[in-house]
Amino acid sequence: MSKAPIDANPMFETDRIYTATTSAGGDFRFDAAVARVFPDMIRRSVPGYTTIIPMIGVITERFARDDSHCYDLGCSLGASTLAMRHGVGDRRCRIIGIDNSSDMIERCQHFIALDDHPAPVELRCEDILDSELEKASVSTLNFTLQFVEPERRPELLERIARATLPGGALILSEKIRFEEDWEQSIQTELHHDFKRANGYSDLEISQKRSALEQVLIPESLATHRERLLAAGFRQVTLWYQCFNFVSLLAVKG
Repeated sequence: MSKAPIDANPMFETDRIYTATTSAGGDFRFDAAVARVFPDMIRRSVPGYTTIIPMIGVITERFARDDSHCYDLGCSLGASTLAMRHGVGDRRCRIIGIDNSSDMIERCQHFIALDDHPAPVELRCEDILDSELEKASVSTLNFTLQFVEPERRPELLERIARATLPGGALILSEKIRFEEDWEQSIQTELHHDFKRANGYSDLEISQKRSALEQVLIPESLATHRERLLAAGFRQVTLWYQCFNFVSLLAVKG
């Protein structure tokens, strides 16, 4: 499986959105400013992200099948899209990346065009809650579900499960919350230590946390497991965790 390029690219800027002089306030948005710094932002903010992306390719290699679709739901700049594209190898699969941010899709198109893998890729600028899904062998929600309104999450997962072929898989990566206050506290502190180690100041950490408070709503690991099983997936396993960030693999029977 060849490696897909995206994260270490000179066209991206260093994330300074939440510094004292440039922070615009308000809720977090996937706008043009975020698109310009997104690879730097997510690498320095999400523990394990640089492990999860290539492993999406590995998992895709196992579950992708001929004459099926592989969906990257909430594709942003296409890191998971490219990992899936390379993971399908020479299978007859169509990779479909969907995001409701036109700024993200515009930049994603650039990276898809630079990549020389022959598997076809289709990008759609639309809401994943309204997207038509069918014949899926692999789908990813890579830190996407947490931005969906909680009451609409079961509906989305049920639609994905219905569209998934028997034996197909969903990769769900999320920031989670913990049942015990002490565990939530220490995991949050460790996450903030991770950000500090990657060069973020306390002010930046605080301002971004405030911007995300009403937008990113995490849930417990147990809630995610139960919802995936209720949606129609037969097996759910935790394959990755670092602090309060996890990735689950759900397989349809």
